[in-house]
Amino acid sequence: MTTTGSRALVFEVEDEGAGQRVDAALAELAGVSRSQVRRWIDEGRVRIDGEPVRPSRRLDVGDTIEADPPEPVATELLPEAIALVVLYEDASLVVVDKPAGLVVHPAPGHPSGTLVNALLHHCGDLAGIGGVLRPGIVHRLDRGTSGVMVVAKDDAAHQHLSRQFAEHSIERVYRTFVRGLPGADSGRIDRPIGRHPRDRKRMSVETRAGRPSITRWHVVRRFPAAGTSELEIRPETGRTHQIRVHLSSAGLPIVGDVVYGRARGAEARLGRPALHAERLGFVHPVSGAWLSFEAPLPEDLVRLVEGFGPGEPVS
Repeated sequence: MTTTGSRALVFEVEDEGAGQRVDAALAELAGVSRSQVRRWIDEGRVRIDGEPVRPSRRLDVGDTIEADPPEPVATELLPEAIALVVLYEDASLVVVDKPAGLVVHPAPGHPSGTLVNALLHHCGDLAGIGGVLRPGIVHRLDRGTSGVMVVAKDDAAHQHLSRQFAEHSIERVYRTFVRGLPGADSGRIDRPIGRHPRDRKRMSVETRAGRPSITRWHVVRRFPAAGTSELEIRPETGRTHQIRVHLSSAGLPIVGDVVYGRARGAEARLGRPALHAERLGFVHPVSGAWLSFEAPLPEDLVRLVEGFGPGEPVS
């Protein structure tokens, strides 16, 4: 990626992007919503090889996408004094340990009390960075997922980090607990993920319109008495609900997941899927240094494991 001007974006399409719609590809590359990219296109702010495009235009290898985002619009979001666990912070970014239950950015049903509101209070001014309703947000974790997140403080950091996520060069390691005792010690799930054909609020591997999605897993411990296992997860792609959908499709639903795991009773009372973003590694957008951060297993999952009985570690 190269940039020209203060906010202009330029991306060259490589093999992985060939065949994608320009609105979907640019949204992923720029770290903004697809609807936001469509507004840019409607306003004539997006070109391929110098020519205006339609949102449905399919990309070819070697295409050059140019985008001129509008100037930041002052956000109407209010800062809120919500406690944050900050793992690292400098002038370009902040790394936090997000607790389960905290929504990342405002959405219908959650206009306030989000991580974005907390960041506005903590950082002072993030207006316009990555979008009015998602200032600073480069990636997100589901409401019920805890763990490490990185947030950008300026446009340059946002673009650099977004590019790393789009290229899948970020190191992401998750810890989860699933129902089942897999016979193999590790595996790779390669199944496209898209919207569920009947329930649009869910994702599914049972769709013809799915996007390529790959998840690697490794057994850390088995708990025979509880019929559960602890897994280390390394997703190679970053689709919505990817880990939850993939593990469920492999017959290893995450403990506590009422959507994809059909959790019941005591398991459902956990109140969230037993999924934790344990480690996040990336290249610093200014220094170029490799940074890696870890968040310890939260107390609710520690208590969960205590109830499983003796575990059998896997080397």
